[in-house]
Amino acid sequence: MAEIVRMPKLSDTMTEGVVAAWHKKVGDKVKAGDLLAEIETDKATMEFESFQEGVLLHIGIQTGGTAPVDSILAILGKEGEDVSGLLSIESAAALTPVATESVQVQAPAAQTQVSSVSAAPQANENSSDRLKASPLAKNIARDKGIDLRSVTGSGDGGRIVKKDLETASTATPAGAFSATFSNSHHEVAVSQMRKTIARRLGESKFTAPHFYLNMDIDMDQSVAARNVLKNSMNVSVSFNDMVIKAVALALKKHPAVNSAWLGDKIRFHDYVHIGVAVAVPEGLMVPVLQHADQRSLSEISAAVRDFAQRAREKKLQPEEMQGNTFSISNLGMFGISNFTAIINPPDSAILAVGAIRQEAVVKNGSVAVGHRMTVTLSCDHRSVDGATGAAFLQTLKAMLEEPLMMLV
Repeated sequence: MAEIVRMPKLSDTMTEGVVAAWHKKVGDKVKAGDLLAEIETDKATMEFESFQEGVLLHIGIQTGGTAPVDSILAILGKEGEDVSGLLSIESAAALTPVATESVQVQAPAAQTQVSSVSAAPQANENSSDRLKASPLAKNIARDKGIDLRSVTGSGDGGRIVKKDLETASTATPAGAFSATFSNSHHEVAVSQMRKTIARRLGESKFTAPHFYLNMDIDMDQSVAARNVLKNSMNVSVSFNDMVIKAVALALKKHPAVNSAWLGDKIRFHDYVHIGVAVAVPEGLMVPVLQHADQRSLSEISAAVRDFAQRAREKKLQPEEMQGNTFSISNLGMFGISNFTAIINPPDSAILAVGAIRQEAVVKNGSVAVGHRMTVTLSCDHRSVDGATGAAFLQTLKAMLEEPLMMLV
């Protein structure tokens, strides 16, 4: 007997999925454990293996198609089996009075909209301070670069019509553009990931009362320490890795920043799981580096490089993007000196990291060239106060200005 394979719920926040690719076609035999399709969720593209066996009789969602969780993804059964009855039952079950009412309500609105649009040209044509020209004539004039003010209309009341433009000069009046510009555009369907980013960050920005704290950090010692690690110890770490380590240790000293607002209570985490924002073509992914305070710089570096690579290949698993207690967003590699970031729920704060820049600074009464980096802490004022956030930044600053502190 034919069995329905439904769109699976592959993450806790998934409400709909996109079929990124099919690995079977109608008529193919499918065994339990065979790779059936690739499903794009709100967090990643995941391989979906079949739990059933049979011949693929029907594909319910074509490649690139979007459907809610539990929709018909495919139907498996015996070769030649008729599935029309099964599809009819599913279609009938999907029809509800709500859908019918929505269609009936929308119809008058559509009529009203058409009426208002059709009335607009009439109002323009009857206006005394506008040229009288048919919509078609206006379009032709725009495309050919004809100045309607130089055309005599032969229509009612001197209205310019199509035939009046057949002999009209296309010479461009003084001061006007001679080129014809395109008003074309294109649209791209919003991915599941982008939808989730929009929803979650919208909720964060408009729900959590953000405030921002900026601090400049002297990075001379961090630059020197990184050079020693690279040249003398053959250990390659990035400045971002050093920031992650420093943030993790600072959070242990300031647990109020390593917290989450839960409405009627505040949760203070005893562990430090840092979300590291990674830019991908579809938006932003935030894999979570667990127990970052207990990892060495080289371990952090290896983990972050692995996360970044798999994020771009869309191979991160949902569980690798959950459980964050704090997040870091670094745009320094793009030359951005400072910016503010939106808190990644349910965190109470996020750190925005700018580029390390060389500038003139005063040291011991003399002007010298120094390395400076600006960081901005976005805080949820419901759980983090200004003084609390400032104390956290002071500790972070001390760690990066004396990086040996991170090794103690």
